[in-house]
Amino acid sequence: MGAPEPVVKRRAYNARGRRAAAAERHAALIAAAERRFLTVGYGATTIAAVAADAGVSVDTIYKSFGGKPGLVRALWQRVLEGSGPVAAERRSDRLQKEEPDPRKIIQGWGTFSAEIAPRAARILVLIHAAAAADPEIRALQDELDAGRLRRMTTNARRLRARGHIRAGITLAQVTDVLWTYSSPELCELLVFRRGWSPERYGRFIAEAMIAALL
Repeated sequence: MGAPEPVVKRRAYNARGRRAAAAERHAALIAAAERRFLTVGYGATTIAAVAADAGVSVDTIYKSFGGKPGLVRALWQRVLEGSGPVAAERRSDRLQKEEPDPRKIIQGWGTFSAEIAPRAARILVLIHAAAAADPEIRALQDELDAGRLRRMTTNARRLRARGHIRAGITLAQVTDVLWTYSSPELCELLVFRRGWSPERYGRFIAEAMIAALL
């Protein structure tokens, strides 16, 4: 018999690296779409321009997002994650689970809002402007409003279940307070039109919610 053939070791498939690279491409594409949307507006932004900015093909965008409304949806979801390594919603859930002091919970919400709301307000202005002429964006606007209302209702239930809410205030009233002070429209008024810093805005809404509910 001849000498055995040498064993060729195959490089292990680096699934983690592939996922990381895909996530980076996704983030770069979303960032390119955000720059285009906020610079020239929704109507004037083309898929071809976003693809060129991101260095991907037009087909890649259509396959991944389905078109401009899908890009706006993905951009909104990315904004809501915040800037930390853990998504803001998960940080909020953990805060509510672990923190016994309702004032600190609401102050945490103010901090999260200061982190998220300035970018969210710009995207919301874009969505509102586009919704008048685009039925898909109008449907997306309704979906985002409904999602935020569900989230605020969940937060309101948690506060009431732990006995944090002042007597005589209904679940619907708690929800409306949280819905109002978490609105990107309020951030647009105070930060962009009145020139407040995000930090001042976050402290303001936290103090307002504490005064209204606790």
